[in-house]
Amino acid sequence: MSERIKGRGKAITMSNAARSKKATEDMEEIVCDDNIPWQDIANSTVLVTGATGLIGSALVRALFAANAKHSLNIKTIAHGRDEKKLKQHSEEYGAICYNQDISEQFKLKESIDYIFHCVAVTSSQEMVTDPIGVIKTSLNGITNVLSLANEKQIKSMVYLSSMEVYGLTDHSLAFVNENDLGFIDLSNPRSCYPESKRMCELVCNCSVLQYGASVKIARLAQTFGAGTPKDDTRVFAQFARSAVAGEKIVLHTEGASRGNYCYIADTVRGLFYILLKGKSGEAYNVANPVASVTIREMAEIVATDVAKEVCGRKTSVIVNVPENIDKRGYAPDTAMRISADKLKLLGWRPKYGLAEMYLRMIADWHSTT
Repeated sequence: MSERIKGRGKAITMSNAARSKKATEDMEEIVCDDNIPWQDIANSTVLVTGATGLIGSALVRALFAANAKHSLNIKTIAHGRDEKKLKQHSEEYGAICYNQDISEQFKLKESIDYIFHCVAVTSSQEMVTDPIGVIKTSLNGITNVLSLANEKQIKSMVYLSSMEVYGLTDHSLAFVNENDLGFIDLSNPRSCYPESKRMCELVCNCSVLQYGASVKIARLAQTFGAGTPKDDTRVFAQFARSAVAGEKIVLHTEGASRGNYCYIADTVRGLFYILLKGKSGEAYNVANPVASVTIREMAEIVATDVAKEVCGRKTSVIVNVPENIDKRGYAPDTAMRISADKLKLLGWRPKYGLAEMYLRMIADWHSTT
């Protein structure tokens, strides 16, 4: 089955497989957020780099849904490396697609009004096996995107940074805000990711000061929900798969590190707030403070509340630290809680807590089987 949804003046077919019930609900929630000034992006062209990743794909879908809901006549340009996903963006969401390495200079004929720069290496394994490649991807990418932004004289751009830029923060802080940068160990190759993210933020801010660029920074907590691939290798997805199978959850560390999380739809709404209401040269945390827990605490939530809901019984948590733990690329233990107060001043509020984030992701997995 399929349904035909009108977008940008033509009928576009969206398959049921591409729009599970939860994913559809997410898009509806995003475009029905009346605090987002949707008409500000009417009749504009929006570039999404890294459009085949989790957040980039969600942004493409949200732009399509906003077109349908508000008749905005937005033209979406999707940039990425995954040809299959780009084809889907073109066929189902009417996007203009470019399959290009972010390290190559952009050669786009279209005018561009807004940019979401989502490209990043997110594999912890790659961070320890190819740290130079991670750094090059970050720095070459931001240089090329900012050059394009200057050429096209865009109205606004959001660079997707990470909570990892904070490093190891002061443990006495109840919450970490955007000014509380901590220590990053430059002798550790794993630091290639947070340190290159910091450098990219600096390049963005220098562009604001030197060239008058309209660039805002979004520091994302770990984001998941409906749309997360079933084979995602990150810890939260491993826990979810164990809960679905009714198996014990195995921790490869003591689970003492605190994580900060945000549901995908809440994150996407936050990115539109920053794009359209944020201040150039400013960074904004995108995190749900209620969903700030240690890895062990998250495992216990999944083993009890989530597992009971999805398979009818609780499971248990065990710790099994492997001998090669240093080669897995795990980030250093941290105790920080991320503050979202600055983004809340723009009107944003997160909706979903941790257990519901898991349940919506798992429901999405089941509906797209």
